[in-house]
Amino acid sequence: METVLVGPAPRIAVSFAGSGPLVLFLHGIRGNRRNWFGQIEAFSAANFTAAAWDARGYGESDDYAGGLQFDHLPGDVLRVVEHFGARKIHLVGLSMGGRIARNVALRFPERLHSLTLVATTPGFDALSADAVRRFVTEHRTRTAETVRRLIGSRARPETFEELADSLARVREESYRKTLVASVAQDRDAPIEKIRVPTLVVAGDEDKVYPLQLARELAQRIPGAELVIMKGAGHLPNIERPERFNEILLDFLKRRSS
Repeated sequence: METVLVGPAPRIAVSFAGSGPLVLFLHGIRGNRRNWFGQIEAFSAANFTAAAWDARGYGESDDYAGGLQFDHLPGDVLRVVEHFGARKIHLVGLSMGGRIARNVALRFPERLHSLTLVATTPGFDALSADAVRRFVTEHRTRTAETVRRLIGSRARPETFEELADSLARVREESYRKTLVASVAQDRDAPIEKIRVPTLVVAGDEDKVYPLQLARELAQRIPGAELVIMKGAGHLPNIERPERFNEILLDFLKRRSS
């Protein structure tokens, strides 16, 4: 596995391995590219170039001045795509990464073979006022209880430690700017206009975004496929990587053209 910094500033850190069609993984609001290392290993072995980024202000990517403009993040994705010289890619986003990914699909559909949305929403207008308040409150804390709340009943034993490590790596200022921008700017995307092959993946024990949101997401996106992972919470790729990889690999192989 190699890691590169994609410029210009803010430079984006990307880890990658393999050769073949590019599949790019986008982490959640309290994550980093390490959350996808299990996918990089699996998909690089399956004849893909598998890559995962640190969003600006996360991991080894650069910080940036001022508040975050959520609309800048799809442009960062395109910078990564151009770095790899890819005409089209498979894009996979978890939670916040899913919100970024569907904005890429809406703005740059010609650059995608496929879109995979994992444990995510069409925007914060899809949540009730109480759910938004709960989201903000819970995402301001990092207790053991909040970490366990993210995890489903069939998660690997190592999951808790991996998530605790992920949270410990979050840069507080960048994280809070991302949280504010998400709630204030990422309201309700017109996902009915998505025209790329789409897979929606959700855990049936997700306590952050209710399962009904995933069903509505799949219903609103023309032709979208929905897979519900049993015993998974908000982070199915970390909790049950073998099953997640099996689901995603089947979808990508059918959409590699």
